[in-house]
Amino acid sequence: MNRPIVAVIGTADASAELADQAFEGGALIAKAGFTLVTGGLTGVMESASRGANEAGGIVVGILPGGDAQAANAFVTIPIPTNMGHARNVIIAHTADMLIAVGGGFGTLSEIAVARKLGKPVFAISSWEIADAHPVASAPEAIEACQRYLDELIFPPQKRKN
Repeated sequence: MNRPIVAVIGTADASAELADQAFEGGALIAKAGFTLVTGGLTGVMESASRGANEAGGIVVGILPGGDAQAANAFVTIPIPTNMGHARNVIIAHTADMLIAVGGGFGTLSEIAVARKLGKPVFAISSWEIADAHPVASAPEAIEACQRYLDELIFPPQKRKN
């Protein structure tokens, strides 16, 4: 499997608590050797990007507008789409798994698309909807991502006892 891609999705107007969770999540994503993808702007997206960037990770920003310069300062690969909210579908398709941190209707749309695609979503203080797995913290979300990958790569029926 290629380097796993984890999206951190959430509000552009994050509280300090959500920003801290996103920052820690981004740093842990980078330390786990995963690639981070976000919407590339402010709030949760910027905090996760900063965490991953400062931990030496790769940060892909899928931007709603057509200007790569609109990305937050911590995005290493900006992808301008000029698609507005439709870029949420690209984020859900790009990620192997998603971590929702807080969020509004844009986050809800990303969760819905990801679940429709069969991708896991781990939710920290986010939407409580069917199939989104609530977790208490960023470390718990990263542990859940790793367990998901372990099951994907070594499903129980293929394991040797």
